Amino acid sequence: MLLASLLQAAVWRVGPSRSYTMCSQLSALVKDGDSVFIDAATYVDDAQVTWTANRLLIRGVGGRPVLIAGAKLENNVSNGKGIFVVKGNQTTVENIDFRNAKVPSRNGAGIRQEGLDLLVRYCRFAGNEMGILAGGSIPGCTIIIEYSEFLNGGSPANPGYQHNIYINHLDTFIFRYNFSYDAIAEGHELKSRADHTFILYNRIANFNSADSRNVDIPNGGTAVLMGNVIEQGPNSVNTNMVAYGLEGFTNPGPHNLFVVHNTFVNRNAKGVFVQLAAPGTDTLLVKNNIFAGPKTGGLLLGAPAVLDSSNNLISDALTTPVFKDLSGGNYRTAAGSPANNAGIMIARITKGLRLVPEWEYADTCARSARTINGKPDVGAYEFVNPAGNAETSQEGPGFRLWPNPSNGELFLTTLPPGTGKLSIIRADGSILLDETINTDNPDSLRFSGLPSGIYFVRISGDYGNSTQRLVVY
Repeated sequence: MLLASLLQAAVWRVGPSRSYTMCSQLSALVKDGDSVFIDAATYVDDAQVTWTANRLLIRGVGGRPVLIAGAKLENNVSNGKGIFVVKGNQTTVENIDFRNAKVPSRNGAGIRQEGLDLLVRYCRFAGNEMGILAGGSIPGCTIIIEYSEFLNGGSPANPGYQHNIYINHLDTFIFRYNFSYDAIAEGHELKSRADHTFILYNRIANFNSADSRNVDIPNGGTAVLMGNVIEQGPNSVNTNMVAYGLEGFTNPGPHNLFVVHNTFVNRNAKGVFVQLAAPGTDTLLVKNNIFAGPKTGGLLLGAPAVLDSSNNLISDALTTPVFKDLSGGNYRTAAGSPANNAGIMIARITKGLRLVPEWEYADTCARSARTINGKPDVGAYEFVNPAGNAETSQEGPGFRLWPNPSNGELFLTTLPPGTGKLSIIRADGSILLDETINTDNPDSLRFSGLPSGIYFVRISGDYGNSTQRLVVY
């Protein structure tokens, strides 16, 4: 019989009416596996918060709390790094707004990651010198950022060196379903030195600020850009939108860049869509993309050993793809677009990822299912005939289920918090478990005794629903 039990770990609460009114008051008290719930409120000028325990869940509840950095962090000459400094391993941070982090070194981060493995979900980072900074080299580390918003990262006091997201040398970086835009002071919307970088189903844009590149992958390795909307504005200082290997191929090879099913829009008077260091790139695969706008420096600049490019819609005119609302920034294609049914199925898998999109970015910081009927459309979206049924449906709440595959024991955390229904469904459609759970307090559930097989785990409630596939061996 399936047994569900609470994790035996402490839950700590922070709030204006709680015993702890600031995160810094309890950061040294939490132990491995504990949870920290932060009440929705505005917290101003807390001291730098350093988390050293492992497997922490740090979550905003009752709404999204706002952490605004101030003089205590900015004047921290000896050790100023960020609002949160995460030294523990396997940390999850959910539903928190980080603002205005500044430090003497000009690398003030909303989150400074120094431990192994980080999951950030449903967060917002605004006006920090760095939104998220993974400092130094962290071998074996995986960072996942999803459903989050980044804006106005950078430092006018040190132009060009601070960014919305800056991931240093680690194993794997996954960036998905996010909105990163308007980095300032010649910063990038995203920079990753990870050995393996997966940039999937995001909106990455510059609208009005003087940023640099939309995406910078300076040290090569394996990188996949799939399903993104990438837009360059008129004030970008560095007009190559995606750069690869320009600071030396120091990551482990092969050095392969895959650019598939993206929509690129260049509103600058000049630009390069993809720039490579030459020589050094082993393979550049560019298929099923829309490249709209000026390419005065070239569409693809560089000389990869192997170039595989086809089925791209390329036009200097922004009107050629027939976007649904060009002036309003809606880059879905309309009826009659030459992008519709113009793609090909890409029969390639890299690092376990099929280069066929399953999702689309949805406003704001969400995803929708992508259904391909017949030939795939070129670009980040499939055309939806308004006279027919919509081909996409927005996903409801997310949840983390780990490990997956599992040996029969697994853990589950969800967002948004609240009361919902949990169902575990066998592959034949029969229901193994169907019960009401509270995902606010307690925060996590442990399940054990699942027989081997394939299951579908479903969370549902007033806020929507979400389903994940589970394999038990």
